[in-house]
Amino acid sequence: MEEEVEEVLESVRPMLIQDGGNVELVGIDDGVVKLRLVGSCTSCSSSIMTLKMGIEKALKKAIPMVRCVEAVE
Repeated sequence: MEEEVEEVLESVRPMLIQDGGNVELVGIDDGVVKLRLVGSCTSCSSSIMTLKMGIEKALKKAIPMVRCVEAVE
């Protein structure tokens, strides 16, 4: 499942990088994908929206086993 998650993250990274940010996969635990937002994403007021409405939505669509996404530091 980790490889599938990385593939989806690669598809959303260009949008994040364009704004000076990025995302790193920290781990997966029982369908919960743990991500670290880096760069400008760490201080962006829209980072939670990006995480939930952008990244989580893309992951759930591509990988039905994903239950949710959590941000970790």
